[in-house]
Amino acid sequence: MHRYLLSRLAGMLAVLAIVAVMVFVLTRAASGDPISVLLGDQATADDIARVQKDYGLDKPLPVQFAYWIGEVLHGNLGQSIFLQRPVTQALWERAEPTTLLALMAVAIAALIGIPCGIVSAVYRGRWLDQVVTGAAMLGASIPSFWFGIVLIQLFAVSLGWFPVSGYGAPDASLGERLHALMLPSLVLGVLNSALIIRFTRASMLDVLGEDYVRTARSKGLGEGTVVLKHALRNALVPVVTVLGLTVALMIGGAVVTETVFGLPGIGNLVVNAVLRRDYPVIQGALLVIAAIYVLINFAIDLLYVAVDPRVKL
Repeated sequence: MHRYLLSRLAGMLAVLAIVAVMVFVLTRAASGDPISVLLGDQATADDIARVQKDYGLDKPLPVQFAYWIGEVLHGNLGQSIFLQRPVTQALWERAEPTTLLALMAVAIAALIGIPCGIVSAVYRGRWLDQVVTGAAMLGASIPSFWFGIVLIQLFAVSLGWFPVSGYGAPDASLGERLHALMLPSLVLGVLNSALIIRFTRASMLDVLGEDYVRTARSKGLGEGTVVLKHALRNALVPVVTVLGLTVALMIGGAVVTETVFGLPGIGNLVVNAVLRRDYPVIQGALLVIAAIYVLINFAIDLLYVAVDPRVKL
């Protein structure tokens, strides 16, 4: 057990180190200068050089990278050039809407994807299976921004059931915030359920043909007991993997949906940082998202043991 944990920890640190190098190099390779954007068109060359010196951007790239890594190791992701606050504080302020959006979307995706995948596998080849697989293919093909606009027009503009955009007033209650997140959660949940449907169906089809399932049926057990108790649990390992990766994808990849619905989340923060060339925010946000990915992957590995006792670390 200890050997496994140490090996996984070393692997996660290696992944984060690679991500840190790539993020730093790619942000510096992009065209544009954050100081020029910050000071505007009227700034002189002397003004730009002075501010670049204040932020350490006049130093060689290896020196800048070494300084940034040293700060990261001390828990400091840097100071935002435009927000004039620590990157950690900026990310923390934007974490709530993104986290709630991800959890709600994954819950919706699971509630749709797992039952539909089970039904599709049980009624394989029949009309119900064709309807479910066709809907899954359609869901995987619909652009999220288009689906978001359609839901806004239908449920927000026409019916007035939900706000068009935003996350509520600063003093809004949790219920009001969840109400504001319902439409973007539906967008992400419905579209991402397509992948869960396909994985659940494929995994269930593999399990339903096993000998122990036929034995359970031959003993006279009801079909519901056979499918849900004997087949589903043994088919959950790949489904758990997809659900875990979907959570990570929601946190790191909900940029389009947050932009369409005007949510003040991490995705919106990263988009604005890219437009402004705010290097510290881009680097810190992507490093945190990468850390979330590797931690979720690690949690999924540990969850395998709970889902299927036959799995050994």
